Amino acid sequence: MTTSFENLAIGDTISGPKFAVSRESIRLFCDGSLDYNPLHLDDNYMKNSFGKTNFGGIIMHGMNNFGLITRMLTDWAYPAGAIHRRLETRWLKPVKPGDTIEPVGVIKAKQTTQNSRWVLIDVLVRNQKDEHVATGEAMVEFPTSGSIAA
Repeated sequence: MTTSFENLAIGDTISGPKFAVSRESIRLFCDGSLDYNPLHLDDNYMKNSFGKTNFGGIIMHGMNNFGLITRMLTDWAYPAGAIHRRLETRWLKPVKPGDTIEPVGVIKAKQTTQNSRWVLIDVLVRNQKDEHVATGEAMVEFPTSGSIAA
């Protein structure tokens, strides 16, 4: 069933697909983003401290969390004609090869304006231990009847 603005309630949840993190998925993200920082690729480099933190090995790009949240929001909103308009995230914990992460969202607020209808969503990404590795807030616009979101 397609999501509609009218049927949404505060506290409703959205979930996205689980993602198994591997060295290969990290390398593919390097290629796609053109970010070849050694903290994503070089085990020897990561044996030492990176800044003031010792991650103990390579870590996934934080922006991969952002991409998973965006996919979840788009998969949920697009069938209803809604558009993901804003996303802010913070990284909380490093994600490493072997982790499985999953984005989730919780409807926080709904607001109707003269030209549109808005949904505010608390978003997070959790790992297989149910630890939050990223958190943030998103805004999705649902068009009013007869209008097309641009």
